[in-house]
Order: sequence, then structure tokens, then C-alpha cells
Amino acid sequence: MLKREIYLSRIRGFYNSDLVKILVGIRRCGKSVILNQIIDEIKKEAINEQHIIYINFELIEFENLLDYRELNKYIKEKIKDNKIYYVFLDEIQKVDKFEVVVNSLRASIPNISIFITGSNSKLLSNELSTVLSGRYVLFNIYPLSYKEFVKLTKKEARSKETFFDFVKWGGLPNRTQFTDESNIKDYLHSVFDSIILRDVVERLGLKDITLFNLLLQYIVDTTGREFSADNIMKFLKSEGKSVSTETLYIYLDALCKALIIKKIYRYDIHGKAILKTLNKYYMTDLGIAQIKNNNFEINLGFAIENVVYNELLERGYDVYIGKTKNGEIDFIATKTGEKKYFQVAYLLENENVIEREFSAFDDIDDDFPKYVLSLDEKDLSRNGITHKNIIDWLLEK
Repeated sequence: MLKREIYLSRIRGFYNSDLVKILVGIRRCGKSVILNQIIDEIKKEAINEQHIIYINFELIEFENLLDYRELNKYIKEKIKDNKIYYVFLDEIQKVDKFEVVVNSLRASIPNISIFITGSNSKLLSNELSTVLSGRYVLFNIYPLSYKEFVKLTKKEARSKETFFDFVKWGGLPNRTQFTDESNIKDYLHSVFDSIILRDVVERLGLKDITLFNLLLQYIVDTTGREFSADNIMKFLKSEGKSVSTETLYIYLDALCKALIIKKIYRYDIHGKAILKTLNKYYMTDLGIAQIKNNNFEINLGFAIENVVYNELLERGYDVYIGKTKNGEIDFIATKTGEKKYFQVAYLLENENVIEREFSAFDDIDDDFPKYVLSLDEKDLSRNGITHKNIIDWLLEK
């Protein structure tokens, strides 16, 4: 089993905290595995197993606990003394009013550490923020990074064949069990269907599956490009679907809430402000993009850009598109005291392409690091701008 140290290292400091630990991510990205790895680490500290309470709401033996009152009663009956108890609630969004139970346990039991997972970040954070008033910490969990994919599959890390396998079929851990493409497709379709049926239809009550599929096809076909409501309305109309702008945004928001796609905002580098217009969308997992692709092949340039975006998120950065005076930077990545700029290209195949990618930084006059990432083997760094091979960059510590 792959130990997902990048997440465990962030969570360890909160093991004994009374803050509620929330792990959110798309279905089948590995949240349950991380919970079990946390449990294993806690057990190594000589914790009595009776002080560890684990409930997976996808298992039928816990079906009666989907009633929030029964869940509250069940947990409280297991608490027998004043020593610390560790409570793990997996896929908690299946429980209506779960946030009431979590708050009640946290408020009424002095020595309790609660961990919860869910497949809908907006529902979790919005519902809990009101009830818990900031008494929680949120960890976003993503599908496998390229480095994790290589470790799990034991494939040749710097092989382009390995890299393009990852670009095409994504990083959902269980898909690595299959080598036949038809099996991979079947698995990914089952994951997508479960997301739509459980996280969208059941939770949000939006039942036009055809509209979801068309909308996602459009996002896949235009990944990394400016989003235009007018263009997507025209596309839907050409497919026989006339919807209002309000309906369009409701369904688009539902795809974001189910963590299938992610919205990235523009940042005005000179005005130092986040812009709410001309945003873009990227896929949480490129395997889902592959099965929803309307064309025979996904645009590799945009797919690789998507890989870089997902990697930056997993490394803990806030990511924006950079708006300059005369153009844009693919990504600005920021976290406390740190800022980096990135241009991403498939190949720097001629001098015109090289000039285009490197000159994108001309309007930026600060000293933060600037990178051009591509699949070229030769180092083309110039003018203080670092060029890196994408595979090498993905494998960095």
C-alpha cells in the first residue's frame, strides 16, 4: 500500500487536537486509505483500540447510523472514560445533519479527536463553518500525483510512456489495478456514474444527466481556455439542449461541488486583485476527462497544463492565472511568503515558441522565481528564467 506521506505530514500535528479534521476529495481518490494510515499510526502510539471508533458509511453494517440521532447515541455509548478517543467518520455526507452530531460530540466530550471525510468540499465546508465556527481544519485530498503513481505502479519514472499513461488515464488509485484500456474505461465510467448519482442527483436533486454529460464534454474540450457562457449556450443549443443561464450555472456549480472540475480565477499582477471574470476550468482527474472526451484524442498541451495545475494544488499552493498588461501567465502559485510563476508548453519546438513562452514574463518586474516547463530534454533557461523538463519537475522533492 502506498503511504501518502504528503498528506500525513500535514495532518500529524492535529492528531490530538480538538479541531475537527476534514478530508475532502473526489470519490475514489484515496481518502479512506489515508484514514486507515492515520489509524495505524495512532495504534503505534500504544493507544487502546477501544479508544478508536471507525465508521464507514458506505458499509451496510453502519446503515442504521445514517440517522444522526442514532449516530450520536452509538458514539457516546462507546466512550467509557476520560482518556482521548479518536473518532473516524468516513463519507460523512451520507448522514443528514451530520454537522449537528460532529458539533455535539466536540462540545460535550472533553477529550475527543474527530476525523471526517467527504466527497463534496463545498457542502462540507459551508455546513460546518456555520455550526463549528472555525473549530475545524480542512485538508484537500487529490488523486495520485505523478510521483505517487510511479511509486505505486513501480513503472519507469522518466519514461515518456509512463508519463503519457498518467496524462491519459489520470491518478485515481484503483485504476492502476488494470492494464487493459477497456477495463480502465469501465472502472472510470463507474466512478463517474457514482459521483453523478450520489453526489449530484441524490444530494442536490439535479436529475438532467444529459445536461451534465454535455456540460462536462464541453469543459473537457475547452480545458485551460477562457470560459464563455455564450459559447457554451451555443454548444448546448447545437446539441438540442436549450437552458437558461441560471440553469447552466447551477449545473456547472454542481460539477464543481462534486469535485469533478475546479475553477481557477485570474489574478491581475499589476493591480494585485483577483478577477471574477474570464476564469478557466481544469479537471480534477484526467481519467474522467478521457472517458468524457468528445474527440479521439485529448489536446496534449492542455492536458499537460492540467497535470501541472493539479501538481501545484497537491503541493499546497493557491493557484491563479496571471493577468499581465499584454497577456497572461499560465499559473501563479502562492503560499505563505512564497510566489512562483509558470509557463507550460508541450514542446519548445522552434524559436518562435521559445520566444512566446519566455516573453510572457516580460511585464513582470518582481524577483520571484519564473519557470518554463516542457517535455524538452535540453535546458533552455535564459534571462533569469528557469526551464525545466516537466517529468523531472514532477519528480522533485
